Amino acid sequence: MAGGWARDGAVHEQIEASVEDELKRLKARSGPRGESLTHCAECEEPIPEARRQALPGVKLCIECQQERDGARGARGGINRRGSKDSQLK
Repeated sequence: MAGGWARDGAVHEQIEASVEDELKRLKARSGPRGESLTHCAECEEPIPEARRQALPGVKLCIECQQERDGARGARGGINRRGSKDSQLK
């Protein structure tokens, strides 16, 4: 079923292309690579051998990584319902 000026299946093709682009972006963004550091790049504390083996290319100790992950902060919510009740919360 076509919608407006679009040909049959155009919307589905667009959704598939968007999903494929996002998957490519996520694969390109995969975690650290290369050789792991023996000491943290921020605090100079030793990085445990188990962490270096589990995450090749790791540059931060667990504590510094947790601080960095927490620093991103919470993003604002989206009002999907658009009603006054949801805006009052």
